[in-house]
Amino acid sequence: MTRADLPEATAETLRGGPRRRRPRTGAVGRGVPLPLLVPALIGLAFLIVPLVALLVRAPWRSMPEQLTSADVWQALQLSLVCATAATAVSLVLGVPLAWMLARVEFPGRGLVRALVTLPLVLPPVVGGVALLMALGRNGVVGKWLDAWFGITLPFTTAGVVVAEAFVAMPFLVISVEGTLRAADPRYEEAATTLGASRFTAFRRVTLPLIAPGIAAGAVLAWARALGEFGATITFAGNFPGRTQTMPLAVYLALQSDPEAAVALSLVLLAVSVAVLAGLRDRWMTAG
Repeated sequence: MTRADLPEATAETLRGGPRRRRPRTGAVGRGVPLPLLVPALIGLAFLIVPLVALLVRAPWRSMPEQLTSADVWQALQLSLVCATAATAVSLVLGVPLAWMLARVEFPGRGLVRALVTLPLVLPPVVGGVALLMALGRNGVVGKWLDAWFGITLPFTTAGVVVAEAFVAMPFLVISVEGTLRAADPRYEEAATTLGASRFTAFRRVTLPLIAPGIAAGAVLAWARALGEFGATITFAGNFPGRTQTMPLAVYLALQSDPEAAVALSLVLLAVSVAVLAGLRDRWMTAG
């Protein structure tokens, strides 16, 4: 008896069951309802056209001169230093906070998580005003910092770092907390049963597991800190060489030298594209 003599159903069983057919993917736009296609294309154009216009109107011939001026390099250097410092602060404070939200059960955890993520939706100017009320010379905490330690944060470079960390840390916390929730806690439990303390288990077991999430959150926090404007200008002011970061320099240049503003905007655009390219494997690929 040959395989050809078997019934079709039996032959399919021997082959491992009926073959599943993959859904056919038609040409672009085929089968897409027009009421959905038209708004989708308009939305795509709405997001892309401004970026293309920035590239079209860029002063490419004078770009080297614009980007090599002393003021631009001063603002760029200050932005890089402050964004990196704000990211370091976010790592030191945000990773333990994310671990607490993901691993520790306590009353009001949902409220705490909501307060942590509030700067994501809070207008940056409001965040700057809140920082002034808290850390200003007459603020709730700032007056004691000034009286006891002589520390004054508003309108200083340290104030820029504080403002940027305030708006950037939630990005890190959300990323790390999501990674912690996806990680299996049994590895930590196994380490503690073998005699390791909770901190040792966190340092030797948990941190290596969530390292990709920490890296992604740090990149997001750094990019958010680099582009911060509202809280920075409200809490730290706009003083060249001391608190004037790249976004503030763009705003100031737009009033007097639009070509310089476009050139500076292209630098920030390039940084944003680089961040998206670095996170592409994490966000834009299916598991």
